[in-house]
Amino acid sequence: MEFRQSSKLAGVSYEIRGPVMEHANELERAGHSVLRLNIGNPAAFGFEAPEEILQDIIRNLPGAHGYSDSRGLLPARRAVVQHYQNLGLADIDVDDVFLGNGVSELASMAVQALLDDGDEVLIPAPDFPLWTAVTTLAGGKAVHYLCDEDAGWLPDLADMAAKITSRTRAVVIINPNNPTGAVYPREMLEAMLDLARRHHLLVIADEIYDKILYDDAVHHCAATLAPDLLCLTLNGLSKAYRVAGFRSGWLLVSGPRQHAENYLEGLATLAATRLCPNVPGQYAVQAALGGRQSITDLVLPGGRLREQRDRAWQRLNEIPGVSCVKPQGGLYAFPRLDPAVHKIHDDERFVLDLLMREKIQVVQGTGFNWPRPDHFRIVTLPRADDLDAAITRIGRFLTGYRQ
Repeated sequence: MEFRQSSKLAGVSYEIRGPVMEHANELERAGHSVLRLNIGNPAAFGFEAPEEILQDIIRNLPGAHGYSDSRGLLPARRAVVQHYQNLGLADIDVDDVFLGNGVSELASMAVQALLDDGDEVLIPAPDFPLWTAVTTLAGGKAVHYLCDEDAGWLPDLADMAAKITSRTRAVVIINPNNPTGAVYPREMLEAMLDLARRHHLLVIADEIYDKILYDDAVHHCAATLAPDLLCLTLNGLSKAYRVAGFRSGWLLVSGPRQHAENYLEGLATLAATRLCPNVPGQYAVQAALGGRQSITDLVLPGGRLREQRDRAWQRLNEIPGVSCVKPQGGLYAFPRLDPAVHKIHDDERFVLDLLMREKIQVVQGTGFNWPRPDHFRIVTLPRADDLDAAITRIGRFLTGYRQ
């Protein structure tokens, strides 16, 4: 008997760790050095975890070997509540917080508890592909609303409104956006929330990059702008606190619950079936949210993340036939390949060819559910001089590249 993968996996992909990565692994096994510009893993580029976070975990390790409450440790959940109260969000308590093994697990739980087969979720294009994957795995349909590159990658509200149907259950807002680096102004968020309000949609706000902001960008927490809407806010420690491997995230429920009791029971059931989140990682939450925000030094002028963002953006725009909207947040750039200059009809092949020739791994734009093969994403985590050298090599590759 042949064992085959479940039909539920049809249409599910995660190109950040997709087939191209296997080729990169083979190159490394053969002795080549591969520059991994495909995944936002701060530790791989020399970013250290804040010392106070490490100390809290170490001190609590002797008592962290048992299960916690299925929603997570009480002090950590209390810290999340206080953090959002300080942002102006009222009427929340510890029972509204679910801790998880990173935002990824919580995203899956949030969608699985919500969707029946055929239900639809509005997800931005380009998107962080996890949202499309978990929607598909839950039997739902990911419906992608376009973001407008000419408008700084802000969502196209008319396109979003046109794609709402009787089966639409939720809208996902990724702000700051991965992969584009767009940070949504308050007016845009309010317009998106008004669409959700008029069509009775659940709001799912992925705000994992909320502290990684450049220039004059300001992050507005969606839940604080719409206390009358049921909103799930997802965030965690992986990026702003540089502890991706600790898998420490949270989901906060806010807004009116009286018509959502059944859904929230389902969410609690899923939390219980995974027993509990990683307990040592939970001990990082209180120290992170309550202490000095070390990320600030990294994104200010002169800070390492700011310098790297600037260098990547500048150097990408110097390549003939390449343009890049300046990222206002996050750890990525999403440059465009002018089809009149670079006639690429298969962007996965482009990414693979770049890897094999230059030993640089990036991710194709269609891997983020962008509809055309004319973009790719790079991480801006390497040091500025290393980014400079890598982008020089990408430009050299493009000069003679043909499909």
